[in-house]
Amino acid sequence: MARARYRVLLTLGAERDLAAIYDYGAKSDGPARADIVPGDLMGVVGRLSEFPERGPHPAELAVLGIRDFRQTVFTPYRVIYRVIARKVYFFVIADGRRDMQSLLAQRLLKS
Repeated sequence: MARARYRVLLTLGAERDLAAIYDYGAKSDGPARADIVPGDLMGVVGRLSEFPERGPHPAELAVLGIRDFRQTVFTPYRVIYRVIARKVYFFVIADGRRDMQSLLAQRLLKS
């Protein structure tokens, strides 16, 4: 039996993250190397479109009792996402070496 796929969508914040990652990579390593990140992200998209609930909850949010979000990794990047009604929304795509607690609070918990 074929497994139903989820639709994967990037929020404006995640689109900006991806553009910033590409721009930084293009400046530091060249455009050819920077093109690798979108390809890696497409691999993440493919996996999440079939099995979105398998990602763990981000520890920074779980300690606050927030279990609406999940994460996956394509090193060194972390993708923070949420599953809502057969859709997977990417909220954050960031280098996991950043201060993720502050980034997540700013991006996901602001009122």
